[in-house]
Amino acid sequence: MDPLVKELKKLLAGGGAHVGLKDAAAKIPFELLGERPHDLPYSIWQLVEHIRIAQWDMLEFSRDAQHKSPKWPEGYWPKEAAPSDEAHWNQTLLQYEADLESFVELIQTSDLYKPIPHGTGQTLLREALQIADHTAYHVAEIVVIRRLLGIWE
Repeated sequence: MDPLVKELKKLLAGGGAHVGLKDAAAKIPFELLGERPHDLPYSIWQLVEHIRIAQWDMLEFSRDAQHKSPKWPEGYWPKEAAPSDEAHWNQTLLQYEADLESFVELIQTSDLYKPIPHGTGQTLLREALQIADHTAYHVAEIVVIRRLLGIWE
């Protein structure tokens, strides 16, 4: 495997220098997903759903010339503070993982440096780094909220 792809896979999964979404979202009591301690603007649920939507958008942009991104910013953030039920929460986590797997497959089978034909100079390398950076930023916020709620180990 290409050493760069190997490192990108690790970066996208989290770990190393920071916790990944899978660990940051584990074992959260359902009733706390919508909490916004100290008047923070987002709940854990909203952050996780935002990460999922943004990653999905970058994945679809990378592989589909017909893809239309959601309207910024409202299309990237859920309006509700909490998921409707535990099934909705679990589906969000599963969809995030499935989309991440699809993106990893894409970077393993494509030229990382070739401009995306329907883009404006973007490459898969840029999209991979953007997904990793964006996810890490918001995962840190999730960890802070968990600490404020007293549910971070």
